[in-house]
Amino acid sequence: MTSKALSKFKNKFFNFKFNYHEIKRCCSQLQYAKPKKPVHSPVMVNEVLKYMNLSHGETIVDMTFGSGGHSRKILETVPNVKIYALDRDPLAYEFAQDLALEYPGQVIPLLGKFSELPELLKEKNVVGNTIDGFLFDFGCSSMQFDTKMRGFSISRNGPLDMRMDGNRFPNQPTVADVIAKASEEDLARIIKIYGEEKQAKKIARVLVESRFTLKRLETTCELAELVESVLNEGNDTDMIGRPQHSATKTFQAFRIFVNNELNEINYGLFIAQAYLKIGGRLITISFHSLEDLIVKRHISGNLMGSQINELPLKFSNYNTCFSESELNEYSKSNWHMLHPHVLVPEPDEVESNPRSRSARFRSIVKVS
Repeated sequence: MTSKALSKFKNKFFNFKFNYHEIKRCCSQLQYAKPKKPVHSPVMVNEVLKYMNLSHGETIVDMTFGSGGHSRKILETVPNVKIYALDRDPLAYEFAQDLALEYPGQVIPLLGKFSELPELLKEKNVVGNTIDGFLFDFGCSSMQFDTKMRGFSISRNGPLDMRMDGNRFPNQPTVADVIAKASEEDLARIIKIYGEEKQAKKIARVLVESRFTLKRLETTCELAELVESVLNEGNDTDMIGRPQHSATKTFQAFRIFVNNELNEINYGLFIAQAYLKIGGRLITISFHSLEDLIVKRHISGNLMGSQINELPLKFSNYNTCFSESELNEYSKSNWHMLHPHVLVPEPDEVESNPRSRSARFRSIVKVS
């Protein structure tokens, strides 16, 4: 980054319209303000209903409840179905509690990450091999992107947070904490691996340099503008040629890192395998290649592969580590695909819900 470009960015940085401290004063009132109506449109809901193929009285776990779009449609369609509604986001948990009031005895709200599910199900006296279906809708929900005080969106200025758990774990670092304290090498690896950003080293170097020339990066717009000032080589596009903000990959990388998303997905699929009945169905909706790669590895049984060699998946949660014999057992493919290829949204759904355009749908059945 040239001194001229850095000087230009510093002027924008210090004269930015929204001061971080002003934003922070509003956080307590706005961060978890629940909208009157959830605005999230569930992605590929017709495919979910088709391939979950539930019958009267069956039980599923919605692992990513969000604002409840998929669960609500299932409840409206399948008589007397029972849903364990899991989400790590406290706001989503509130939505699940509201839905439980509408469907008493059918919706059981659970607050926690994928890796917390075994303890939560244990409290409900749920044992292994008893669940009929699992549903994963990975990534952020619309309500997280649309709530600027959560810090997920490039276009909505707010504190540089991105913790899906909100304040459940006060000691969990925010994105601002990571940028302020991580080494240049670690920042580059985070941005390269989790964001699949080719210019990760260049971005990491400027992030570190900014510690000595600017005040601490605290808001989403400050990070977005800094990255944009570095990658000033023209319009950026995603993997299939769609225009996107030049900081999109960097935002994705930090969000995945602070929430430990890939290891949570990996462990969540182990949990689903353990709790599903033989013949039980698992549906995943992924929104980028790293999520979908983990799903494919589980389907094929290639859990020890090296596709993500630089930051390998960990076969453990915070409290449990798999033994070698357990790993060997899990490495056997216990799944059968219900359709020959990955499914994508229909054109009319993409038109009505643009956020669905990158969705990749897989449905599998547990066979052993």
